Amino acid sequence: MTCSLCDSRKSKRYCPALRSQICPQCCGKEREETIACALDCPYLNESRRHEKSQGLHPKDFPHKEIRITDSFLAQREELLNAAARFLLAAAMQVPGTVDRDVREALDAQARTYKTLESGVLYQTLPDSPVAQAVLADVQGKLEEFRRQESAQAGFVRTRDADVLGILVFLLRMAIDRDNGRKLGRSFIHFLRGHFQPGEAVAQQPSLITPG
Repeated sequence: MTCSLCDSRKSKRYCPALRSQICPQCCGKEREETIACALDCPYLNESRRHEKSQGLHPKDFPHKEIRITDSFLAQREELLNAAARFLLAAAMQVPGTVDRDVREALDAQARTYKTLESGVLYQTLPDSPVAQAVLADVQGKLEEFRRQESAQAGFVRTRDADVLGILVFLLRMAIDRDNGRKLGRSFIHFLRGHFQPGEAVAQQPSLITPG
């Protein structure tokens, strides 16, 4: 049987996304480029083990003026867990979501929170309708999280600046995990594989501003 993509080489792999047999060469070339790979595909999972992050240098940090330290993340672990959980849920629920949409949603949400520093809220929306849907879902859940937290504590525990810091940290992590493919979901895959309810998202020192 020949590959359903190139129609020339012998097919040796079943592609869950295409529901057909393809050759290893097409699998490697078209993976997360033209094929929206299933996250449980064994060949995708194997390729993740060989993906290497280029690393995000501090000079390339988005929103460089926002300082994020180990102590900040430790003190706001519950918020970090919640934000990561909401982000993962939105990415899995909104059809067609890829890492690019997640990054756009996080950046737009961070920009919105930054306007609060001037005392005037200005809502920033990403261009992508998919990113807009992810943003709306995460924002709504974060607001509900803060309402419930305040009701239980009797005072406002999570400040806008705290949310902004967590959003920027997740954005830096998403950029650091970018594999450069058009339909890449390496960051979503990372959250799905490493984030568990009640556990902190793995901290990455390279994404933390010293001091």
